[in-house]
Amino acid sequence: QVQLVESGGGLVQAGGSLRLSCAASGRTFSTYTMGWFRQAPGKEREFVAAISRSGGNGYYADSVKGRFTISRDNAKNLYLQMNSLKPEDTAVYYCAASYSVTVTSNGYEYAYWGQGTQVTVSS
Repeated sequence: QVQLVESGGGLVQAGGSLRLSCAASGRTFSTYTMGWFRQAPGKEREFVAAISRSGGNGYYADSVKGRFTISRDNAKNLYLQMNSLKPEDTAVYYCAASYSVTVTSNGYEYAYWGQGTQVTVSS
């Protein structure tokens, strides 16, 4: 089992940057595929990015490709570097852990979720 706590959200102007962090507890962090999802008011949760257990493979939603970068380290942290932010990126961002052996965008394959961190991009 793993517990996840996100941080780093906030208010930023369009074109700006933010770096989200997700701290994981538990001994088996390296065995999970990790992902970021987001949910805007009145909308369904959507996939943002995922990274393999080794950290070598990243997978992105088309809407963030080229602007966001997902990464992880051996200290049980997951990151999402967000550049060139747009107002449509405004949402609550969640990190999640999956038992999948390959990167996946399917939220139902993620067993553990953090509480979320709010990102607001003003125009």
